[in-house]
Amino acid sequence: MKEMLSTEPRVSGDLALLNESTIPPGVRGHSGPTPHTGIVHIGLGNFHRAHLSVYTAKAIDADGGDWGIFASSSMDRDMPAALVAQDLLYSVVDIAPGTQAITVPAVHTAALGCDADSADVVAEIAKAGTKIVTLTVTEAGYTFSPSTNGLNLDSPLVQGDLAGATSPATAIGQVTRGLQARALTHGAPVTVLSCDNLVDNGDHTAHLVRHFVELLPADERGPLLAYIDSSVTFPNSMVDRIVLATDNRHRAMAAKRLGVRDAIPVPAEPFTMWVLQDNFAAGRPRWEVGGAIFTDDVAPYDLLKLRLLNGTHSLLAYLGALDGQATIPDARFQGFIEHAARTLLNDEYLPTLTVPAAIDADEYIEQLFSRWSNSVLADPTSRVGSLGSVKLPQRITEPVQHHIAHGVMPENICLTVAGFLACIAPLDGYEPGPFARAMLDPAKDRLATLAAKCSTAKELTWAVFEQGDVFAPVLAEQPGFVDRVAQYLDLIITSGIRTAAAEAARASSHH
Repeated sequence: MKEMLSTEPRVSGDLALLNESTIPPGVRGHSGPTPHTGIVHIGLGNFHRAHLSVYTAKAIDADGGDWGIFASSSMDRDMPAALVAQDLLYSVVDIAPGTQAITVPAVHTAALGCDADSADVVAEIAKAGTKIVTLTVTEAGYTFSPSTNGLNLDSPLVQGDLAGATSPATAIGQVTRGLQARALTHGAPVTVLSCDNLVDNGDHTAHLVRHFVELLPADERGPLLAYIDSSVTFPNSMVDRIVLATDNRHRAMAAKRLGVRDAIPVPAEPFTMWVLQDNFAAGRPRWEVGGAIFTDDVAPYDLLKLRLLNGTHSLLAYLGALDGQATIPDARFQGFIEHAARTLLNDEYLPTLTVPAAIDADEYIEQLFSRWSNSVLADPTSRVGSLGSVKLPQRITEPVQHHIAHGVMPENICLTVAGFLACIAPLDGYEPGPFARAMLDPAKDRLATLAAKCSTAKELTWAVFEQGDVFAPVLAEQPGFVDRVAQYLDLIITSGIRTAAAEAARASSHH
């Protein structure tokens, strides 16, 4: 019998490790040494390393400036440690047919892992040299309650931070305590910039910081609010780039392109987009050099991305996983899923927003399908379907209300939600498959407990909308909406996702 060979690419151990002495010529994102810290970043993950870091490297290359990034992660120990071992260098590998592009941003001044003391992050925010504090902590990292849109006061982490923990556990706690230290010392202005997929993310961050401050003792509250009002800005922004978790396939790609070994390359699609309000209290890098768009009104770009890209991405993930498709391209090329996605985009999401004047809607949609067809990147359905309990509410709430108010049931939004429930909270006896099982979600245990108490799709759907603390209460008040989601969930369970999608296609064609 022949020996079974692993299909996982291997990186040669003979190659030198990427660091300052081995970095190949022509790949550094800017010339010269790493600048001093000007940005403190909370949420050191792959998206940050392929987005903010790349734009910042291009800005430094064009203009110089002390815009080095002091970055921390509350979720990961190994990647920050590997980053330190490589002199804070790593590569961004563009992955798509026909490209061999690779770059080493070289902008970080520190990389703290989850084993570090968050007091160090607070101290860095407090320094006068820090001009911008940025965040990519995912929607869940803001520790807010969807029902109140304020801080989740039931969270022990939030409670500890409010009680005066010297090492705040939450991102909002770290930012607020850092601002407090600035207010009590030099009082220099600073900008707090969210780079997460949240509607009006700057306004949302400002609201949560103020909520935190309002819960502090009166003698702390007044001076800090005065400082925030006079010296802190919270611009809104929209970020867009598909970035994957790193595996050995990506390490092999990086080694081939670099000629040295990078333990922590970032795999990303070539496409990247960033739209920001130009509202910075203490200056900023010239990110427009790398293609960033500055505008007084980010909201139209925000909704365009959150609904057309993110909302449809969720449908592709849930329908694809339930159909046994491992990746987004696999799902997108199933005819019934493409039909559902195009109907969702054109008939259910597009009518609920105003497309920015600089964007051609038809071109944008075709560009989305091209991005979703990137079989070299092979974005897993399990990744895109993760965290749906945090992502879906902001993507569907207003569109559902819009259509119900006009007497139309948004069939494919209903199908998306039903797919989410089938993947994350399957009823006893229903098997959603390995790709659905691999999806991660903070509400998974809570919803599974509800599912265990229910015997029908209708029971489960109503339980989730009334007791699951996932969706805004207003959705349960929309006539027929929850019942329609339940009907699709029942079809998925009894007849399969293809039958459910066919019913959505039939129902949509009659609107």
